[in-house]
Amino acid sequence: MGKRDLKSIRDLTPEGVEAVYAHAARLKQALKQGKPHRELEGAVLSMIFEKPSLRTRMTFEIGIYQLGGCGITQVSSEIGVGKRESVYDVAKNLERWVQMICIRTFAQSVVEELARHASIPVINALTDHEHPCQALADLFTLREHLGDLQGRTLAYIGDGNNICHSLLLLCPMLGVNISVACPARYQPDPGVLNRAQASAAVSGAKVAVTDDPAVAVARASAVYTDVWASMGQEAEAAERMKVFMPYQVNAALMAKAPADALIMHDLPAKRGLEITDEVIDSPRSIVFDQAENRLHVQKGIMVYLCRG
Repeated sequence: MGKRDLKSIRDLTPEGVEAVYAHAARLKQALKQGKPHRELEGAVLSMIFEKPSLRTRMTFEIGIYQLGGCGITQVSSEIGVGKRESVYDVAKNLERWVQMICIRTFAQSVVEELARHASIPVINALTDHEHPCQALADLFTLREHLGDLQGRTLAYIGDGNNICHSLLLLCPMLGVNISVACPARYQPDPGVLNRAQASAAVSGAKVAVTDDPAVAVARASAVYTDVWASMGQEAEAAERMKVFMPYQVNAALMAKAPADALIMHDLPAKRGLEITDEVIDSPRSIVFDQAENRLHVQKGIMVYLCRG
């Protein structure tokens, strides 16, 4: 087996996704049954965090521990990837000491370069362009609730951001329709959209982008939203609030979706902005199942990258 990375959803085939999900389901069951599953005994995961994190950091640290290894976290002030030390030098140091690297950073190019130079697996734990671990956990969660996802529709409402990009790449790969509603100036990257449409042509899924949230949710099995201003965009928050308020996922919008449509959010949520309390706390909400499954799916990712 050659070196595997998870820089982007594009690094996976449908078969690769299924392998990750098979590991995740098996490891989740083992944990629930209290059975040891130290499948990466002695492995060390280097965790580089240049952005704040609750779910990603906790689930990677807990996950590698439960798999029999350990995680070592460094923040940007300590390591300075590409600043204090070149990306090449960081890669060449870490590959001598650890078995995997996960990095949460700004530029997708940093993850790409780190993976190019490191001889060990590199995992994108979030960049401005993609969040593959989250998207994989999202579809795993949706499958737990709905079973076969072929022909189902996920509606994504809000900013065409990193989460939107990863969902656009993953959904059609698995035969899931995705309907994205964004304001005109905030639609997803055209290159990502082109790749999603090419994938949909193979699987038979449908990819749609609109500026009308009601159109997006009309046939949705699940309605997904995210914050309007991502990390690094705080200065734009006030302007974005004005633009995105018509895209709020609230009771009025959910009334235009099928009555059994599930509600999804990757968290953290700005309650009262992109989503209201009555929606995120409703019985149809699966946001905390998504959060829990970050642990299980990331364990599946680590086992897949290291063992196949």
